Amino acid sequence: MQQPIAILDSGVGGLTVAREVMRQLPRERIVYFGDTARAPYGPRDPEEVTKFTREIVDYLTQFRPKMIVIACNTATAFALEDIRARVNIPVVGVIKPGARAAIGRTLTGCIGVIGTEGTIKSGAYENALREISPNVHVISEACPLFVPLVERGKFRSFETYETIRLSIGHLRQYPMDSLILGCTHYPFLADVIQEVIGPSINLISSADETAREVSAILHDKGKLARGYELPVHQFSCSGDPLIFKSITQQWLGEQIEMTPVVWQVPQIG
Repeated sequence: MQQPIAILDSGVGGLTVAREVMRQLPRERIVYFGDTARAPYGPRDPEEVTKFTREIVDYLTQFRPKMIVIACNTATAFALEDIRARVNIPVVGVIKPGARAAIGRTLTGCIGVIGTEGTIKSGAYENALREISPNVHVISEACPLFVPLVERGKFRSFETYETIRLSIGHLRQYPMDSLILGCTHYPFLADVIQEVIGPSINLISSADETAREVSAILHDKGKLARGYELPVHQFSCSGDPLIFKSITQQWLGEQIEMTPVVWQVPQIG
């Protein structure tokens, strides 16, 4: 039960999931890996994304995690079932939780999805949404320029606003009432996305629902952490550690100020 929850992402986007897991399950220890040196995953071939995901999982298994969370939509779309077949612990992705959250919020049955090129091309969100509600109307848009903005820490710059406006401003013509942020990097840009898309649109992040799924699975298996000792979290990246650490501290704020953190830059691949 004191084993960690392993969370992986192509970069810093999975921190949005890590923050929710830490908020909902404050006793749980987190071991996080962001593949910042090879981000973004969106333009890459499915085989390459699967290879990278396997390499990260191989690295994370040394910490004997009780669960793996693939907090990257592209890796979830391409590698989730592959990883589930390779390990004997629960593996959670972020697409189905995000789809469930969107179906629960929409009133019009018209849902937008923005994501990386890989995620949108895979049709994973459209399939997940239609599994729940066959008649849902889905509008999908790839936004390949968003992840590089987040990885550089540009959350509210003029460049960010213009990039988002040019990428998704045209979606306002559709009668959607909910927009899935189909990449875990995108919540970093949520304020600007909301400004561009309009205040009446529900922005759906998979982070909340994914953390709830993590909690439910661990509770069902009797593996929730117990005791009152503070967990020691571990954050690792494959790229520039200074940028990664700065964004992590900015995004997680008090949640990692109150608990010990170990920072590492391991060799992957």
